[in-house]
Amino acid sequence: MITKENILAIAKKTILSESEAITKLIDFLDENFYEAVQRIYETKGRLIVTGIGKSAIIAQKMVATFNSTGTPSMFLHASEAIHGDLGMIQNEDIIICISKSGNSPEIKVLVPLLKRFGNTLIAITGNVTSFLAKGSDYVLNTTVEMEACPINLAPTNSTTAQLVMGDALAVCLMEMRDFKPEDFAVYHPGGALGKKLLLRVKDMIEHSLKPAVTPDTSVKKVIFEISEKRLGVTAVIENDKIIGIITDGDIRRMLNDVDTIADLTAKDIMSKNPKSVSSETMAVDALNILEDFSITQLIVSDNGEYKGVLHLHDILKEGIV
Repeated sequence: MITKENILAIAKKTILSESEAITKLIDFLDENFYEAVQRIYETKGRLIVTGIGKSAIIAQKMVATFNSTGTPSMFLHASEAIHGDLGMIQNEDIIICISKSGNSPEIKVLVPLLKRFGNTLIAITGNVTSFLAKGSDYVLNTTVEMEACPINLAPTNSTTAQLVMGDALAVCLMEMRDFKPEDFAVYHPGGALGKKLLLRVKDMIEHSLKPAVTPDTSVKKVIFEISEKRLGVTAVIENDKIIGIITDGDIRRMLNDVDTIADLTAKDIMSKNPKSVSSETMAVDALNILEDFSITQLIVSDNGEYKGVLHLHDILKEGIV
């Protein structure tokens, strides 16, 4: 029976084995890597990444990373390539082919076909004397001494090494392109970072209700307006200008201070000069204002025109906190 200690020891041994394998990649970086990065950076075409088996899965992850960091890429499955998918390759495309052995039957069929097109071919392989390596323009060495797998068969260290080599390429290209957080956001508009850098107040109040009362509106009707619009606040408007704001907190404080609300109007309980932002304000900047002043709502106005109310909950729902 395998004990808890055995399981943890196996896990630690696996992680240590993989970490040692990728550390050794540093010694394999040479002129080939430099030239490969330069060719990818300078090409006007795309980066096509291909492989078979587990290497194909690594290729798909590489493509995702390249695409999200400014290097247009496509995945080409090695076995499908020889059945029609070679048609996706264009003249200026650069091809990365991933294979641990570099000698699989599919690779031996594919490499001559790729070379026939005249495209630059970059090999990521653990066998620098393989068919793939000999047929490539640049060879990125991902040799591992053995797999973390106890029977030295399941791709573990080798696929991790491939993945890390791909990440090294992607990061180098990011640096060369001076790729910034705002560039990343363009490719990740749905993510938290993308929303922080792209989402504006107008994107969150497009269908917002606009609670509003006049200075002479009775407090009873003010309460109805706040309750009906369900934003916990209403703007006080006079001559098309925002002169104040009333929150549900103002209502609670008023009820604690007075015995009757019969003679009270909006102007008696409103807060003057409310905090406001324009509809073009970045959502993250609006959030900072809410936090700085410990408030939950902001009036939105453009050149004095009342556009709506931004609530803290609107920002929280977008997940950019």
